[in-house]
Amino acid sequence: MDTNFFNTMINTTVAKAAGTGNTSPFSSAAGTSAVFGSILQQALAQGLDIIQAGTADTVRAASATQPALVTKAGADVMTAPKTNFDDIITRAAEKYNVPKKLIQSVIKQESNFNPNAVSYVGATGLMQLMPGTASYLGVQNSKDPEQNVFGGTKYLRQMLDMFDGDISLALAAYNAGPGNVKKHGGIPPFSETQNYVKKVTGYYNA
Repeated sequence: MDTNFFNTMINTTVAKAAGTGNTSPFSSAAGTSAVFGSILQQALAQGLDIIQAGTADTVRAASATQPALVTKAGADVMTAPKTNFDDIITRAAEKYNVPKKLIQSVIKQESNFNPNAVSYVGATGLMQLMPGTASYLGVQNSKDPEQNVFGGTKYLRQMLDMFDGDISLALAAYNAGPGNVKKHGGIPPFSETQNYVKKVTGYYNA
């Protein structure tokens, strides 16, 4: 997932601490935990509190010149390539009505099917869930393939619903956060996010 959003949150949290005369929030283990807890809370809040009046219209207007890649409602569930986690992915696809191949494409880009993958910002597992997002989704162990895939697919479904089934915007939101998609009226101008969307849609359409 894109680091611009989290860097902003870190800088904001540190600035607030400095403004109140506190010592560095990273000076102790407890302080570090508090800072990252605050960052994750802010990230989660931005991800959840995005259904505002006019939001959908703004995003639709900004992306009107490009046709949406609308989900195919499970039509490709049986034709997607088989993987070691095929049964889990199939069940998640059916439960949340997300194309199996799209889930596989996200997993390929996020972790290359490594259930123990952990990024430097703490995203974990097959679908690289951040701790705050995992908690919100009810995922207790992000390294457990079933919990991770069901949680990640649920979140992907929410992003698809939020952006009217537009896969490109949903993937951008999955990577950079829905708040950034709102802010920029489409795919954010972050190279990581733009490359992410390009690669995942490439896998999906292959």
